[in-house]
Amino acid sequence: MELSVPVVVLFVVFGLIAVRQVGRFRLRIWQIMLGGALAVLVTLQISVPEALAAIDLDVMLFLLGMFIVGEAMHRSGYLFYLGQRVFRRSGSVDGVVLLLLFSFGFLSAFLMNDTLAIVGTPLVLHYASRLKISPKLLLLALAFAVTTGSVMSPIGNPQNLLIALNGGIADPFVAFFSRLLLPTVINLLLAYGLLRLFYRHEFSPRSLEFDGEEIKDLKLAGLCKASLVIIAVLVTLKISLVYLRPDIDFRLTYIALAAAAPIVLGSSRRIEVVRNIDWPTLVFFASMFVLMAAVWSTGFFQEMLGGVNGLTSLPMILGVSVVLSQFISNVPFVALYMPLLAEAGGGPTEMIALAAGSTIAGNLLILGAASNVIIIQNAEKEGETLSFWEFARVGVPLTALSCLTYLLLLDL
Repeated sequence: MELSVPVVVLFVVFGLIAVRQVGRFRLRIWQIMLGGALAVLVTLQISVPEALAAIDLDVMLFLLGMFIVGEAMHRSGYLFYLGQRVFRRSGSVDGVVLLLLFSFGFLSAFLMNDTLAIVGTPLVLHYASRLKISPKLLLLALAFAVTTGSVMSPIGNPQNLLIALNGGIADPFVAFFSRLLLPTVINLLLAYGLLRLFYRHEFSPRSLEFDGEEIKDLKLAGLCKASLVIIAVLVTLKISLVYLRPDIDFRLTYIALAAAAPIVLGSSRRIEVVRNIDWPTLVFFASMFVLMAAVWSTGFFQEMLGGVNGLTSLPMILGVSVVLSQFISNVPFVALYMPLLAEAGGGPTEMIALAAGSTIAGNLLILGAASNVIIIQNAEKEGETLSFWEFARVGVPLTALSCLTYLLLLDL
């Protein structure tokens, strides 16, 4: 297979994200991805109209809406007030990490992993500073929690939703939870074990004291509370529509925009909130869509996948999912693999394995999940970060053990 310009650019982007340094210049992830998009545009590998068409407006609007809610919760103090009510139950670093893994893991199954990444990053950095815990430890715990937890639900992430709607699974919620709840619990415990191993110096016995968190802006906090109620109601409605009216296209974008509406329409601080949301991450996603569209048009990965034998075996599904999701993102990968899997005779078990593999791929490397990028970009706003290697040294063994868990339990 010939390496075309977009594929070469993709590999360069991947390499730069790994090192994040060119000479004396320290690069951010969004800058690298923007450079990749500009490279394929300048070399005419994709036209401007094609590039604009490639940008998924639903994803951009979903992130915009959730960023507004997250920023308002941060600025009002309501986020830390809620966090204190949850984390005060943990009296040790072990307790904080376990509570973080399981609370955010299970919430991500219903609120989507990207949503929890948005609101969770400032929260964990706040408690890392207050409790003198390594921010890297808590950022990794958050990243692994929202990726691992989202596996078990058909609405936990976009690729699961795609499989639930088009993968021939009769009862998606029952199928996903019955097959993936136990592996999710085991994999969250594995994440805790590996974090404890790699950051064992952070787990020395000591008592943690949680001070009371004051709400800074009562009016803005009230609007945030209304936003959270809207999210809860609309998520429940979306779950109901999957069963009652699957023909109705009730997009996640509607939930995010409706949740942002009270803040944008009702707060005098709307301009301040919107100005301070994570715009670099939105640039990253727009750029990623352009670069991936250029790569997709080459047929490189489609040709590679088309030549693979044994597409329906669980080891093959999990292995290919984890590897290729690093390069073409998990949603395009699932869109490519799912029809091939169905044509080869794959049933519900194989489709669920595809969901598990393409999602858990996010624990391997930074680019494996959009939620990882959101977490790191938001952390860099606060002066913290995770390097490619800091993520990979825990993520690689965790992903390997998680895949083994799926192999053993899905094959029963």
